[in-house]
Amino acid sequence: MFLLYDLVLLASSLVLIPWYLLRKARYGTARRGLRERLGFFAPGRLAPTEKRPVIWVHAVSVGETRAAIPLLKALRQAYPEACLLVSNTTETGHSVARSLPEIDLCLFFPFDLSFVVRRVLNQVRPSLVVFVDTEIWPNFSRIAGKQGIPLVLANGRISDRSFPRYHMIRFALRPVLKNFSAFCMQSEQDAERIQAIGALPERVRVTGNLKFDLQAQMPSAEDVAALKSRFRISPGALVWVAGSTHAGEEEQVLDAYLQLVAQGRPVVLILVPRHPERCRQVSDVLAQRHISFALRSRVDEREEVLAPGEVLLVDSIGEMLKFYAMADLVFVGGSLVPVGGHNVLEGVLLKKAVLYGPHMHNFRDIAKLLREAGAAMEVADGQGLQQAVAHLIDHPLGRRALGEAGYQLIARNVGATAQTLSVIESLLEKAAEERK
Repeated sequence: MFLLYDLVLLASSLVLIPWYLLRKARYGTARRGLRERLGFFAPGRLAPTEKRPVIWVHAVSVGETRAAIPLLKALRQAYPEACLLVSNTTETGHSVARSLPEIDLCLFFPFDLSFVVRRVLNQVRPSLVVFVDTEIWPNFSRIAGKQGIPLVLANGRISDRSFPRYHMIRFALRPVLKNFSAFCMQSEQDAERIQAIGALPERVRVTGNLKFDLQAQMPSAEDVAALKSRFRISPGALVWVAGSTHAGEEEQVLDAYLQLVAQGRPVVLILVPRHPERCRQVSDVLAQRHISFALRSRVDEREEVLAPGEVLLVDSIGEMLKFYAMADLVFVGGSLVPVGGHNVLEGVLLKKAVLYGPHMHNFRDIAKLLREAGAAMEVADGQGLQQAVAHLIDHPLGRRALGEAGYQLIARNVGATAQTLSVIESLLEKAAEERK
């Protein structure tokens, strides 16, 4: 089975390589880290791993990397002598990970080809590997299992969309999941689903959602004023942040924004596409609507402030919390189009009024908690978004009530980091005993 899997991956490269070339031609960006993904490292690249135990945390992209931050902080504190390695699949996730001070080394995750995985594991020699959310790589899991490396699935979840697909191929997943030492799942339903597709019940625990353990400093009025000055936002304007947006969604957000401004509401929009490389496309959408905008990367060159009716288009990554800090209200993207939503808790963490669309299937439990706590607003479409934002702009007490309810909800759900760390500690202790 694994030989066939290797052959399929090799065949897929015949499709992926032309895609990378097309992407380079279209966006001017090349696929980064190809050598690392194939297990070839520059001299000295792995120096931080030498003569130290290596704890490897894999977070596929931006969302998973941010979710892992509380666990990374806890691991850093618990194991100061260890090399803390984070790997990513996407370039945006890699950029976020590189900015985290807790990390000793940041790599691209290897292609899941047998000979590549062996080459990487033989060089890195991890003491334990943690996969954040649901990352199941057959060859990596199989080879790590053979080498006696404990594998942990942390913050695990099986979405409504993924579960039928996983269940259909559970006969193939079962031998892969047997290589995992522990499954730390977000909810009882996630725990039941991972068992249904082949995880051993005695290795499954419900530890909660790491995203509730994220921490952020509450911005003061002076902090907000300084951020507005830095990003050239008019001091008297309300700030609406539309974060992690996708194609087909920016159009709805901008149409709502134009209506709000036309109705005389003093609001400035900060638009943050999920993938910064799409900013060229989003710029075209802005131009089609004759909306004046400034790119984040060039806003320092601007002397005049952005006034209501203008847009700050963010072409950077890793600054979302800064934008949320100066926001009066937040819309979380990937939810007006069938993407599945993105992390709504970052805005909630800063006591902001948060809105999202109907497509939140990747965050169904969090969205349900927020709705039941009266801590966020769900809108049906672009028109509903315009009406909800207008209402919140006109009712500041309503905005504050949403923000406070969300903040209290987070306070009631913290603790996943401590439970996950406890599982990791026990596995590392067991591995150390077995080596004696």
